[in-house]
Amino acid sequence: MTRLRYCAAALALLALPALADPLRIAFVGDVMLAEGPGRAIAAGGDPLAPFAAVLGEADVRIANLECAVSARGQALASKRYTFRADPGAMAVLKGRFDAVSVANNHAGDFGKTAFVDTLDLLAAAGIGRIGGGRNLAEAHAPWWIEHKGLRVAVLGYNEFRPRRFEADVDVPGVAWGEDVQILADIRAARRAGADAVIPFMHWGLEYDEAPSLRQRTLARRMIDAGATLVVGAHPHVIQPVERYRDGIVAYSLGNFVFDGFDAPEAWQGWLLQIELDKCGLVAWHTRLAHIDADGTPHPVPGALTPCGRRGVRGVGACRNP
Repeated sequence: MTRLRYCAAALALLALPALADPLRIAFVGDVMLAEGPGRAIAAGGDPLAPFAAVLGEADVRIANLECAVSARGQALASKRYTFRADPGAMAVLKGRFDAVSVANNHAGDFGKTAFVDTLDLLAAAGIGRIGGGRNLAEAHAPWWIEHKGLRVAVLGYNEFRPRRFEADVDVPGVAWGEDVQILADIRAARRAGADAVIPFMHWGLEYDEAPSLRQRTLARRMIDAGATLVVGAHPHVIQPVERYRDGIVAYSLGNFVFDGFDAPEAWQGWLLQIELDKCGLVAWHTRLAHIDADGTPHPVPGALTPCGRRGVRGVGACRNP
């Protein structure tokens, strides 16, 4: 049976119990393990402990790692804020996240040596990396999820300067968000057999509570090109979730593990959990996190946050357990 016929048959049976257990993937926004969170980890703390049970509900967990992890390198003098976590912080990520995006504006804060150290430490911990590598090809290569009979390609891109962090033919770095290349990568992943393609974008302006017209346009072009959904981070605040065709766009999940902000809206973020089958998105929901002064996120029971499911138009609201 072709995928088109399979999905048509499945969608005709929406009112019946699910035919198969969907794949559950959880995404969170910016995870920064230096500064306050780094001090807490060094003292024996675990900033991910309050969300351990929620993360455990997903089959696959993905975050944006907003720092280098290394004991080497020098902070770039041209940057106001630079973040480097101690290698010991990797123990907090291990077992909690299956992959992280390194496609962001802090991955190269301490130079290429520290960036490569980060890649090596992730590999040693068994954590996949998205949107970065030792060369341009690695940076643009999907991170593949193969679970529950599905093949899912996750891509990562950074659009926030400095562009000097960008990978080149034989230079380590991150995948830069060129529109034409993003669309080409999505189509290539589909041709390679992906049942779903998910771009994880580092984009938008800091503290803006709404995406730009350019982001909205690109997000729709990505879904038109074959993306199942688009996930975003970087603004340090939550931005809306938008429904487009059969997919969704979560423009910014906000912060997750982070400290040092003055704006109250920066002390919260969303965990996004999606459910996928061969036909695409089955359902999705968000969980609100409140971040304390040490940069540790805590679930907020009773919060009303965006959610939705296949066959229901628009974006709804669900109460967090």
